[in-house]
Amino acid sequence: MEVTGHTRGAKYELKKLFPEIPVTNLFSTPKPTLLLKYLLQIGCSTDGIVMDFFSGSASTADAVMQQNLEDSGTRKFVMVQVAEPCEQDKAGNPVVFPNICEMGKERIRRAGKKIKDESPLTTQNLDTGFRVFKLDETNMNAVYYSADEYSQGMLSMLESNVKADRTDLDLLFGCLLEWGLPLSLPYTSETIEGCTVHTYNDGDLIACFDENIPDSVIKAIAKRQPLRAVFRDSSFASSPSKINVGEVFKLLAPETSVKVI
Repeated sequence: MEVTGHTRGAKYELKKLFPEIPVTNLFSTPKPTLLLKYLLQIGCSTDGIVMDFFSGSASTADAVMQQNLEDSGTRKFVMVQVAEPCEQDKAGNPVVFPNICEMGKERIRRAGKKIKDESPLTTQNLDTGFRVFKLDETNMNAVYYSADEYSQGMLSMLESNVKADRTDLDLLFGCLLEWGLPLSLPYTSETIEGCTVHTYNDGDLIACFDENIPDSVIKAIAKRQPLRAVFRDSSFASSPSKINVGEVFKLLAPETSVKVI
């Protein structure tokens, strides 16, 4: 028990992270971090990737951060959880989190802060950050229909090949998936002459999804010679403008792979 812990102790761990929430309103069967750390010690290298397909309250993420602190590891975690609604407890206390995923996200935030607050001198380089992704359909509008399926009302939908509710980040990470790039690398954004430019992993990919991007911004991106550059079709006012982009990159960044979505 001292090595692996138990469910009762795991519930106590969770209660310490959420002191303001009644214990009956928290996850009922969390995994003990002692058990998870033990498994990490015997089955995962210090730079391994840990995946939990039933992450629940994200005990595994908590354990990975704790173990990284103890042995200076750089393990990464991937937590997967269906957004199951949280149910009201038998005492009738109000539901705090709308679903299990929201509880898990908050636990990771609080666990990371707790670890750093308790060991400020040894956690300066400890990575407790994480990104959240949700499964969704493609960013692109369906544009392939048979002749009898087209109608006058569809014309406005076909003005853009990108769905109207998609953000720059939706498009950026969609491109990362298509190119097979890891989703955990550093990312920054900046404004160049009024256009938002996204840089992924210091130039593995640079993207700009603004409308009608001026030539000066295209040249500024090309001069950085990224491995990949991405724009959207509406970034260019005309077909000659789109063709000109290719010529700019041939001149300033001939090794860059340019994509227009």
